[in-house]
Amino acid sequence: MARPVGRPRSFDRGDALRRAAHLFWQHGFSGTSTRMLASALGISTSSLYSAFGTKGALFDEAVRTYALRYSAIYAAAVAEPTVHGVIDRLLTDSATEFTRTDEGHPGCLTSSAVMADAPPTLDVRGYVAELQRSDGARLRARLEQAEATGDLPPAVGAAALTELVQTVWQGLSCRAELGATRDELVGMARLAAGLLAPGAHAVGAPAPR
Repeated sequence: MARPVGRPRSFDRGDALRRAAHLFWQHGFSGTSTRMLASALGISTSSLYSAFGTKGALFDEAVRTYALRYSAIYAAAVAEPTVHGVIDRLLTDSATEFTRTDEGHPGCLTSSAVMADAPPTLDVRGYVAELQRSDGARLRARLEQAEATGDLPPAVGAAALTELVQTVWQGLSCRAELGATRDELVGMARLAAGLLAPGAHAVGAPAPR
């Protein structure tokens, strides 16, 4: 009996996108072939084209889906009641995400060299940049609120603190790529939160959940 054409019934698009992101992360866009993707996703090349169109379209969707997890971290962080809580949760949750053992590659895909390897015809880099700006704006708005209520001293400045937190965030991603363990990275995140927003909690103490 001939094998039915198309995706298998067990096809999980979310899992397929996760697997594709890992492969692109490991080999880069140009170094990842359609055959490699089909093998990793457990489908035929014809099924891959049917599900995603082109390799570029699959890369675009995989990166967009991956990037949303960090927007969720920012959204959860800005809901914390104190400046220290906001920064601590943002950095420690990100540090945990950067060192997920099931990801197959440490750090952050959207901050890696993989993005530079993407074809200029894809608009995913613009999407990621806009998403990062949106996340930064969300953090800044929360810090401006804290400034207005007195939780953040005016001398610090919401804009400057936002940029500093974003810089630390990028640094944590780089340290993860260089091999820092989860305990090490979370420790760095907690120390940074204590230094960036001192007074609310002792340095190294966990933020309220």
